[in-house]
Amino acid sequence: MDPASQDINLNSPNKGIIVNRSDSLSDMPVDGAVGNSAHPLPPGLTEEEAEELCTELAKVEEEINTLRQVLSAKERHASDLKRKLGLSPLNEIKQNLTKSWQDVQTSNAYKKTQETLSQAGQKTSAALNTMSTAISKRLGDMRVDGCGQEGSLVAFCPDVSSALVSSKSPSR
Repeated sequence: MDPASQDINLNSPNKGIIVNRSDSLSDMPVDGAVGNSAHPLPPGLTEEEAEELCTELAKVEEEINTLRQVLSAKERHASDLKRKLGLSPLNEIKQNLTKSWQDVQTSNAYKKTQETLSQAGQKTSAALNTMSTAISKRLGDMRVDGCGQEGSLVAFCPDVSSALVSSKSPSR
């Protein structure tokens, strides 16, 4: 079956019909055809009905091949049109990702998660602010109490002051 001898226009009344009749279906052997002793006829099927079914099967398979050729041609044409319009696969992926991200951002789950994280961030910020204020106040109190004296530092943080004192003494 030569593709050039077929009319692949789906609007044609001759679609899938072989133009060159030199290789008709009756001349072509078909596996499992009538008269093949390896494959007896199913019960209730005459030889004539089996021949008709084989002929119909051949026509349907021929139509399938024709449709595959048409689909391939249409895909090539669509690809050419996209190329001419500047629509590359990369641009299509970008557009799909952008649309998907917008869909995610408008989803209820995303909005609830965003709200929860925002509240958690505000609470964390407030806690850090409170802690920072307390540390600043404590350091300010130490400065007023005479933090420059070694004794006040020892009372405040004995481990740190002992490390400082030992690092000040000359090692021998």
